[in-house]
Amino acid sequence: MELWFTEKQLTDQEEASTVSFSVKIKEMLYRERTGFQEIAVFDTYEFGKMLVLDGIIQLTLADEFIYHEMITHVPLRAHPAPRSVLVVGGGDGGSVREISKYPAVERIVLAELDQKVIEVSRRFLPELGAAFSDPRVEVNIINGVDYVHSMKGVFDVVIVDSPDPLGPAEQLFGATFYQAVCEALTPDGIMVVQSESPFLNRRVVRQVCENIKQSFPGFYYYLAPVPTYPGSLWSFAVGSRQHNPLEQKNAFLPAGTRYYTPEVHQAAFVLPPIIRSIFG
Repeated sequence: MELWFTEKQLTDQEEASTVSFSVKIKEMLYRERTGFQEIAVFDTYEFGKMLVLDGIIQLTLADEFIYHEMITHVPLRAHPAPRSVLVVGGGDGGSVREISKYPAVERIVLAELDQKVIEVSRRFLPELGAAFSDPRVEVNIINGVDYVHSMKGVFDVVIVDSPDPLGPAEQLFGATFYQAVCEALTPDGIMVVQSESPFLNRRVVRQVCENIKQSFPGFYYYLAPVPTYPGSLWSFAVGSRQHNPLEQKNAFLPAGTRYYTPEVHQAAFVLPPIIRSIFG
């Protein structure tokens, strides 16, 4: 008997999903419904272990490094001397793993809503979850929106490693939240958010970018390929209080990256006309 997992992907269509992505799996390793969501871990033939939340692929071991390297190293190398970093969401630990490569970072704070995501990652995805053992990591089981609103002028870098804009996560894409992030940053702080597929989620992308522009003097947008995400081309939006992320002011270059390089960093901001057209 063949066992397949199918994700019905989020698109701009108002009706039921019109796009799906299927993966043949070897084994279901874990499945549980928590007070917030359904968590599942599969072992797949093509992509290795895969983490799924509420039927949506969050990562696979085959390509997670692309997403996690690009959402972290771009802002960390844009800031000349990041010391304090906040990750909103990201309970799988991938972003924390990449941030921990910077010896000059003194404090890594994770604001994660669901404790069980962290526990599952540490158990089934040690390639990511082991990062929580770093003594610089401070884990807060809290709604990320509430946590950000309670902070003022604390963080050099904020990374919003959120799921898709559904349910509670929808707040993480709003103008009020971005304004709160701006206030939680130091005067030269920088924020990056995952901003969905520029092909399947153009409406979301446009709204995210407009919201960031309302709160930050500097706005930037870049791309990276993530094969198991909808449309395979993923986007990231930057809100900066001072620094231009293309300048790469941090001289430290993390070792052992599999996708990120300074050249990739620079090229990621070069947008084709079809992507630039999203912003009008």
